[in-house]
Amino acid sequence: MLENVVIGAQRPRNRAAETPDQVQRRAMAALQFVGMAARADLKVASLPYGHQRLVEIARALAGNPTLLLLDEPAAGLNLTEKQELVGLLKRLAGHGLTLFLIDHDMNLVEQMADRITVLNFGKRIAEGTPTEVLRHPDVIAAYLGEVPDHAAA
Repeated sequence: MLENVVIGAQRPRNRAAETPDQVQRRAMAALQFVGMAARADLKVASLPYGHQRLVEIARALAGNPTLLLLDEPAAGLNLTEKQELVGLLKRLAGHGLTLFLIDHDMNLVEQMADRITVLNFGKRIAEGTPTEVLRHPDVIAAYLGEVPDHAAA
């Protein structure tokens, strides 16, 4: 899996300035950050799906991004894996990385977002803080199906 993450660490404009050892160290640091460094010698295909997702994030991190776009990052994960993902994403945000999250899992979105924009069939139906948006009647009708417990108060 290390080779997989090294691909993300190779940045065209810096290739001449970096040695292969520096690129590999950056890749290992990304694996360490997501908790996968101890398995760096394994093939990605041999990993459980949740760990494969962590490798994908490590590959993106290895390029030192300032913005990370995540499209349905929790898709296919079980509840425990989702909570681990939330913890990882919060650590990333805590390190100053801007996260742009696209997801239908409103629980995940609520835990992660400072601001939410909700689209329904390509039309913006709500925008604001998680509290504002998750109480919006159009959002409830389109995505939640009922008033969430925390919105009823």
